[in-house]
Amino acid sequence: MTHSTVTGMRVALLAAAATVAMAQPLRAQEEDTVKGAAVTVVNAAKSCFSAIVEAFGILIPREEIAIRPDRPGLKVSDVLVDPGATVTAGQTLARLTAPDGSSVTVQAPTAGLVSNSSAVIGSVASAKGEALFSIIARNEYDLVTQVPTRNLAKLAVNQPATIKIVGADEVPGRVRQIAATVEPNTQLGQVFVALTTSRRLLANASGRAMIKTGESCGVSVPLTAVLYVTGGTVVQVVRRQRVETRRVELGLMSGGQVEIREGLAEGDVVVARAGALLREGDPVRPVVAAADAAPK
Repeated sequence: MTHSTVTGMRVALLAAAATVAMAQPLRAQEEDTVKGAAVTVVNAAKSCFSAIVEAFGILIPREEIAIRPDRPGLKVSDVLVDPGATVTAGQTLARLTAPDGSSVTVQAPTAGLVSNSSAVIGSVASAKGEALFSIIARNEYDLVTQVPTRNLAKLAVNQPATIKIVGADEVPGRVRQIAATVEPNTQLGQVFVALTTSRRLLANASGRAMIKTGESCGVSVPLTAVLYVTGGTVVQVVRRQRVETRRVELGLMSGGQVEIREGLAEGDVVVARAGALLREGDPVRPVVAAADAAPK
């Protein structure tokens, strides 16, 4: 074999190797194309959801005590508390002077919040006149709400509630009383939601109660995974790199998640942001959503 022949063979082999090397990325691209579009997926997981009845109303003191002296002819000589003060049972609120010069103290009959006071030094106090002080007993309030008839049957005494009063932070409460009748024209029934707090609240302020009527635990997915179609709701599941459309029954919703009562099992791989562009049987490349990037 001559030198020129050997050189020719080497050149041919190198050319063939280069052709194979160039073909491999092309085949990889073709395989990616065959696999379809990349889609973000999440696993259907177990979650618990609270059933909530929302009610709006007005805040009123449950018991407001009017405080007056028990005899006439007394004058206010000293005022020790102002409206808005929180007092304890037996705490001295004011001192009065009798015509004979003796001193009389006015005390709080119970702990609570001083909601109003007419006590002014030098003014006359009377057992029948305007109350010297009014106290919201034990800082107890009711949010008096109006609830539609369809929701009344879900409520029960002692159910927990989260109450948001305009101008104040959230406070916990419980259902105290449920009306036995409804107003015929509006079909609304009164529900009293009790709350006790050391924070100063404004009587007659409006508020909202989120009453927890129950809890349901089951499989959940992001709300963005649900498609609303004619006749119901569906989610798109990925199996063997292909899209499957599942009809599902929705349950409770909370925090961007929805309960799936029927149609999915825990661990099913679901398209996180379902879209009409994906069809039954479409090939896809699933990409698992990062924990901090999952749909809210």
